[in-house]
Amino acid sequence: MDTTLRDGEQTPGVSLTPDEKLWIAKKLDELGVDIIEAGSAVTSEGEKEGIRKVADEGLDAEICSYTRMVRKDIDEAVDCGVDSVHLVVPVSDLHIEKKLKKTRSEIIEMTVNVVQYAKDQGLVVELSGEDASRGDISFMEKVYRNGVRAGADRLCYCDTVGVLTPEQVRSDLTQLVETFNVPVGLHCHDDLGFAVANTLEGIKVGCDEVHVTMNGLGERAGNAALEEVVMAGRKLYDMDFNVKPKLLYETSSLVSRLSGVVLSDNKAIVGDNAFTHESGIHAHGVLSDSSTYEPISPSEVGRERRFILGKHTGKASVKAMLEDMGVEADQDQLTEIVKRIKDIGDRGKKVTTADLKTIIETVLNVYDEPRVKLEELTVVSGNKVTPTASIELNIDGKEVIQSGTGTGPVDASIEAVGKAFSELGDIDLEDYRVESITGGTDALVEVIVKLKKDGKIVSARGARTDIIMASVEAMLEGVNRLITEE
Repeated sequence: MDTTLRDGEQTPGVSLTPDEKLWIAKKLDELGVDIIEAGSAVTSEGEKEGIRKVADEGLDAEICSYTRMVRKDIDEAVDCGVDSVHLVVPVSDLHIEKKLKKTRSEIIEMTVNVVQYAKDQGLVVELSGEDASRGDISFMEKVYRNGVRAGADRLCYCDTVGVLTPEQVRSDLTQLVETFNVPVGLHCHDDLGFAVANTLEGIKVGCDEVHVTMNGLGERAGNAALEEVVMAGRKLYDMDFNVKPKLLYETSSLVSRLSGVVLSDNKAIVGDNAFTHESGIHAHGVLSDSSTYEPISPSEVGRERRFILGKHTGKASVKAMLEDMGVEADQDQLTEIVKRIKDIGDRGKKVTTADLKTIIETVLNVYDEPRVKLEELTVVSGNKVTPTASIELNIDGKEVIQSGTGTGPVDASIEAVGKAFSELGDIDLEDYRVESITGGTDALVEVIVKLKKDGKIVSARGARTDIIMASVEAMLEGVNRLITEE
């Protein structure tokens, strides 16, 4: 079960529109997810609309709504047209007494009544024990047993605050799997960093279903990350999932963009640095045999290997980069290029593509004229006008003029640039980030963009005191890299 649209959306600061929910759900369905928890229908009218859109789409995945042990929640879920409900009942004394102010016997009675009611509505019922990892396993079994008798189709053990260990998974989940003849699932949070390990352990002891989110989104420290569970399970334990690994990065990027949650560069599987190499020893090893420093091939998850430049860079990776750029250099020239790259890195600077081009031009005494150049940019913005940008580019010697509007001057400028780029084919802006390099009102601003063309993705930077010019500079740098590498 993927719960990106429910538990994932509970990530602080994340709020998805109904259309965004549908967009993500369609991508999850294409990915091969078996069950999509589309949200909690009782939350709001907007949430109901989003769930209804997903349910009405006719996806292959089972569409589920999260519900409390309340009949009203069931009614709202039915109104959305979902296939199933994820019924959550507290099973720890802490939650029973402090949160609900109920007794154990009242919890069992509630469980039976609501499960029966949900089944009467024709729904598939998954019964989850909330805070199970801090609960009494004997009482938990009693709740589950009564729930199954009332008609529950599946059971789930929830590590609500992320305190579960692999040892407890083996103990508790083995007992539940052996006791019940219905599918048993596991829902793990990552508060102490065990979510993926616990999830994999659950599968090993016989769990039929696990709950995950794309990119590990979720409350507090998040949930078990779908991409990590799938790839670690396949690689380390020979586990079989319906998920298509080649679509993982594409799905991750969509979720990151729509949720607004930027991934850490060193995020496993989908982070920028997951298949990026700088160290000379590592880069040389990967070029000789990728398995020396990569546990999986980037192509398995829809990605490409990347080499970056810095003080750790060696000759092998620089030579590979030059070959990709169509640049020929002899050994002496290669040695000098590497030396100059290391000199920049030693000064604590990022070695950009522009730096590399300058070094190559200097050492090889060549000048590579960019195919796309900025001739003129005019931007109009104010509190009583729609931000508008007009741009003139020189593309392969041809004058191209375009204009764009947006929510602000930067948005308008990027819209105009994007229209001008259409001369070169379909080029998509995958990511846009801003970093202030210095302080003060005259701060130097660095803009980082990712552009995509025909499956090829490049990162580019622009640095100016003017964020509009930095943005346009980054876009031009990126498109020149894309078309130069074709």
